[in-house]
Formats: sequence, structure tokens, C-alpha cells
Amino acid sequence: MLEDFFKFKENGTDFKTEIIAGITTFLAMAYILGVNPVILADGGMPATGVLFATAVASGIACIIMGLVAKYPVGLAPGMGLNALFTYTIILTMGNSWETALAAVFISSIIFLIITISGLREAILNLIPLDLKLGIGAAIGFFLAFLGLKGAGIIVADPSTFVTMGNLLAAPALLALIGIIITLVLYVKEIPAAVFIGLVLTAIIGLIFGAVGYGVGDPLMPALPAQFISADFDVSLFAGFLRGFGDLFNNIPNLIMMLFSLVFVTFFDTTGTLMALGRQCGFIDEEGQAVGIENAFLSDAIAGIIGAVFGTSTVTAYVESAAGIGLGGKTGLTAIVTGILFILSIFFTPLILALFTSPVTCAALVIVGILMVVQLQEVEWNSLVVAASVFMTIIMMLLTYSISLGIAWGFVVYAVASLAAQKEKLGLGMWILVIVFIIYLFFGL
Repeated sequence: MLEDFFKFKENGTDFKTEIIAGITTFLAMAYILGVNPVILADGGMPATGVLFATAVASGIACIIMGLVAKYPVGLAPGMGLNALFTYTIILTMGNSWETALAAVFISSIIFLIITISGLREAILNLIPLDLKLGIGAAIGFFLAFLGLKGAGIIVADPSTFVTMGNLLAAPALLALIGIIITLVLYVKEIPAAVFIGLVLTAIIGLIFGAVGYGVGDPLMPALPAQFISADFDVSLFAGFLRGFGDLFNNIPNLIMMLFSLVFVTFFDTTGTLMALGRQCGFIDEEGQAVGIENAFLSDAIAGIIGAVFGTSTVTAYVESAAGIGLGGKTGLTAIVTGILFILSIFFTPLILALFTSPVTCAALVIVGILMVVQLQEVEWNSLVVAASVFMTIIMMLLTYSISLGIAWGFVVYAVASLAAQKEKLGLGMWILVIVFIIYLFFGL
């Protein structure tokens, strides 16, 4: 039955390979179970509820991807999207987490409509490639900054705004050790390097505590009273429904939330799925990824599922390449990954106790590095491009807002293009620029 459905022989794989690939993909993505609760908790959401929502939504999304698209791709709350959700939509714009979830729900429906209607190609051509690359890299810098700040490596300073913290403090030193360990593992191309780095860092943190270093610091990892529990926190389920009451009170605010979510989701998902499809060899004679529309459809549905369960936008993970690299070529890989995500809810106490801010710092920094790498594809010899990418990155960091960084990038690109008189911007681009100018000068 599995052979008939997944066509193992046709895809050059087998049952055993798919199982191993699914486990590998889960391990490569599992760091999100520790990172997502840390980030979303900053927005006022209960960490236990976020972990449950993350695990279940990811599990269901992976299974849907495996059954509908038959792609060996894992899905989970997107890195960068969770930062946008917490630090921009909730903390900067002043929305409640319920309103933010409602925005995720609507943005995912919009993404679903875009996918079904075939508007993807038109939207891809609307935004200059260099701006897309710059925004992705800027979010990478932002994630790394969040990790360093959360561990106390970067701290506030009344004179210089930010400065380096005390590196001998237990949380900061543990985070530094974690970054070094994870970086070494990644450079050596160890499968599931980020997850292994998290585990090793947590163990070192426990050793710190055993010898009395950092004892009592709430940021340090500790062993929980119980390792396994079936007492699940489902308080976030359907919480997005309570957010609709405030969602339409400020239409300009709503527009900016939806645009930011759809923009980041759309281009992150498009690039990830197309790259993974090519890695699997799902390419037709025209060089297009076969079945990519079903993969987009699964991804859009995943975002809706995430909002319903109570987490930021769920999307495809580039870490799926780990399982694909081991031979995963069918949807069974994704299904195995999904099952493991769902089973992880029983280890909620252990995950929350071990994966604290200093432990997850390394994951944020390494993911940030990987996102920044795309800057090599930017056309730096164009001052128009260089100026807009530079302003996107620096303003996203200094304003502590992903949407403000995007706004600056678009506006600078438009102004510089006018001055250069080399490229005419389309109507759609100008509409976006006007919206961003209003956002920058008048707020939403």
C-alpha cells in the first residue's frame, strides 16, 4: 500500500530510508521546540501553551505535507516569522497576542488564495530580488541579536544604548560555549548540528549548576520535577478568535500586519520549497519543480493550523535538506517527522526546563548566520541596491522592528531608483512605497 501511494522505487528510495530521513529531519528541526516558546513568551504567551501548539501544529502540518504534496519537507513555526510576530506585531505595534494570532490566521488564508489563484508568479515579479535577499538577511541579523540579548551577551547601556555584558556571568558564558559548539558541529556538517548543540549546551548548563555556578539564575537550565507529562496546556487553542474583536479597530495597523506576514511568509516559503524540490530531483523539462503547487497549498494550510492551535506562522523548513540528503524522497519522510513532533508534547517539562535563553542563543545565532549568507547574491555594485539593503538591515536592528526595516528598504530603493533613472518601478511597487512612507512618518 505504501509503495503504491509513495512510489518508493520510482523515486529511488525505500521504506527504511524514508524512516531514517524522517527522524533526521525532525532532529534538524527540533530546536524550534525550545526556541519558539522563548520568543513567543516575550509577547505574553504561556511557554507551556506555545510548546504544545508548536509541537502539534508542526506535527499536523508535516503529515499534511506528506499526504497532499508527498514532499519530504518538514514544517514548523518559521524562524523570523516568530520574531516578527512577537517583537513587531505585539511589542512594537501594541497588539495583544490574540490579535496577532488572528492576523496570522487571515494572512495564511490570503496566502492560500494566492496559491490557489496562481498569483504567485505575478507577486514574485513585483518585488526586486535584491530587496527580498536584503530583507531575509536583515531578519538573520535580527535573530542573532535577539539570541545574544536574551543570553546577556548584549545588554542595555545608558550611554551607548547597547554594550557587551559580563561574559563571566553564567548565562552569557554558557551561551558562548553553546555558540562555539554548534558552530563547530555545523562547520563539520554533522547532521542535526543545531539540535545536538542545544542538547550539549543544556548538559553543560546542568554541570554548571551541579558545581554551584549560576545556581538560582532563572535563565540557567535545570532538571524538572518530572520528565514526562500528559498534562497539556491547550489554553492557546482557538485563542485567535478572541483577537478578531480588536483586529479591525485600526485598519492601517491591520494592513501593515498582514502585509508583513504575507510578505515574509511568501518569499521565505517560495525560496525554501523550490530549493528543496530541486534537491529532491522533482524537476520537469522546463526546470520547474514538479508538484510544487501542492507543496505551497500544504504550506498555506499549515499557517492556518498554526494560528488555530496558537503559534506564529508555520512554514516549510530548509533544515529538511538534512533528511533529503540521506535519501528521503517521498511524503513518508514528512509524516515520520510529524509523528515525532506530536510525540514530543509528552516531554514538555523537560524541554522547557532545559532549553532556556542561554541554551537557545546558539540556535538563533547559527540560523542568523545561515540567513545572512544570502547577501552574497546581492548586486553590491549597484548603489541603489546597496543603499536599500544597508538601510533595511541597520534600521531593522536599531528600531527593533522587522516591519520598520522592510519599510525603510522599500522607500530608500524607490528614492535611489528615481535618482539613478535606470529602473522604472511598477504601479504595485509604488503603492507599497506610499503605504510605507505613511507608516514611517505617521505610524499605524
